[in-house]
Amino acid sequence: MKTARQAARQRRHRRRLMLGTALGLTAAGVLATLVMALLPDRKVDARSAAATPVATTRVGATAATGTGTPTAPGTPGPTGTRTPTAAATTTTAEPSPTHAPRPQRTASTTTPPAGRIQPGTSYRGVATAYEAGDGDGACLFGPSPDLMIAAMNTADYETSRACGAYVLVRAANGNSVTVRITNECPLPCAPGQLDLSQQAFAKLADLRVGRIPITWSLLSPSTSDTISIRYKTGSSPYWCGIQAIGHRNPVARLEVRASGGWRQLPRTGFNYFISADGSGCGGAIRLTDIYGERLTINGIALRPDVVQPTQLQFARH
Repeated sequence: MKTARQAARQRRHRRRLMLGTALGLTAAGVLATLVMALLPDRKVDARSAAATPVATTRVGATAATGTGTPTAPGTPGPTGTRTPTAAATTTTAEPSPTHAPRPQRTASTTTPPAGRIQPGTSYRGVATAYEAGDGDGACLFGPSPDLMIAAMNTADYETSRACGAYVLVRAANGNSVTVRITNECPLPCAPGQLDLSQQAFAKLADLRVGRIPITWSLLSPSTSDTISIRYKTGSSPYWCGIQAIGHRNPVARLEVRASGGWRQLPRTGFNYFISADGSGCGGAIRLTDIYGERLTINGIALRPDVVQPTQLQFARH
């Protein structure tokens, strides 16, 4: 039979077991609560992911710009070209139109510099006279068909730029004459001065006067002549000089068609355009006048010192 002392000891042991169990359960609950509180909230994360769009790249939607930065469809890219949209990739390219033959007469997009002598401008100076002989001069045109010619002062001659220009000269007494520039009048001829052939000066005043005040201006006259081309003596496929003759308006530029396209030739004081390395010699020639008109001349053979006529002439202004 259990004694009273043993029964009391057993009751105390059961109470300790029950208290330990209760404490264990409480601790487990607290630990579970802490763990749940530390775990991420899956619902919040899901809502956050749905609210923030993710940038995606559609392959083939836009053309690459080469910068690594996406370009909005239809906006200018770094080079100024428009980036095509996705729809553009399905567009079929249209066939190129057939190119029409290039016309012989074209208008330049920009008027080249006219030099010192400008169209529509009146100049003041003096006129003197000289014995012109057969009319040949520094422009190397050769004998003139008439002697209504003049020599331009060096400043306005401008390295032969004035060669072939038609000039209307007016004297204070009301007389006038039209002359063609075929020569250069060196110093002491002053800017604005024209040294007229004696035959032309006589249209304005008595030769005995010797020197008269004048005004003069550029003309674009009526003419039945067409332009001719001449290669300088000594020209070959390795070096050539080219001259235009009989042009209505002053020539501002002469170009030849070389392997790299049109090449502008430098002009000399003796009125030839020089290709020092032979580029374009014997090929197509393009002339531009001071009004910007361009004439393309084909079929001129490389024949030195031979005047070869064309069927072309600059327009009248």
